[in-house]
Amino acid sequence: MTIATTIIPIFAIIILGWFARWKGFIPSEFLDPANRLVYYLAIPAMIFHAISKASLKARFDIKVLFITLISVLVVFAVAWGVGLVSRIRPRELGTFIQSSFHGNLGYIGLAVAYYSLGNEGFVRAGIIAGFIMILQNFLAVVVLQFNSANTSVPENKLSVVMRILGNPVILSAIGGIVFSLTGLRVPLVIDRSLNILSGLALPMALLVIGASLSFELMQLRILRVLCSSFMKLFLLPGLGFTLYRIFGLALQDYLPGLILLASPTATITYVMAKEMNGDTAFAVAALSTSTILSAVTFSLWLHIAAG
Repeated sequence: MTIATTIIPIFAIIILGWFARWKGFIPSEFLDPANRLVYYLAIPAMIFHAISKASLKARFDIKVLFITLISVLVVFAVAWGVGLVSRIRPRELGTFIQSSFHGNLGYIGLAVAYYSLGNEGFVRAGIIAGFIMILQNFLAVVVLQFNSANTSVPENKLSVVMRILGNPVILSAIGGIVFSLTGLRVPLVIDRSLNILSGLALPMALLVIGASLSFELMQLRILRVLCSSFMKLFLLPGLGFTLYRIFGLALQDYLPGLILLASPTATITYVMAKEMNGDTAFAVAALSTSTILSAVTFSLWLHIAAG
């Protein structure tokens, strides 16, 4: 099963990270610099490299893109409302909201699209993913910055805006789309350098996640973790699927968008929570839980869409 062969290796690396930390191969002093390396260099390189190579001139339905982005915005608002009603403390609230809408597009989403839909579906998914990446990373930075425990009341609003716009993830996604629109090709030397650096992103991020696992904290807040996973794996793709069908879109046009919406919580939620003073333990719990559950929910949504 292609979904299982995509997800199992991810958790094998996470477990390896946990085992390495348990055996002392990864000391605690290594985690912070490794996290910064992933956040500021490897992941931006991976995002730019993937988006810049996608053909934005390929044929795709603009309504699919619009509905997909609207679905992300709606669930973002719903998650914030649920968090406020539940009286979640600010530091955890930002991570709770992010975990409820921020999907793992670059690895799991696009991988499932490729193995399920072939090259044409992968290209369409890549185009849509570029725009979703900008939106969801922008929203994630906003909500984490807004709910950061380090954000003082008198902080200059312009400073907050500049920190949001200067986020390396957002900059790399925007840069990738702009470069793709120009029709230029990345020089071979730069392309290979980005490819090498991109290869560092996910293995390092997964090892850091595994080394930071806290099973005790996961159990203490399991209801909130399951709530965020429900919104990410059921509410978000369910809303998108409903709107796709209401607008009468063809299956081959909207299926790449549905797969991206059904992706589990992104690995980068932990990295962003770490860098922006969010709740890293909750991020680890949420992405681990949603990734495990996505083995079933991916199959469910693909079956429903084809039915």
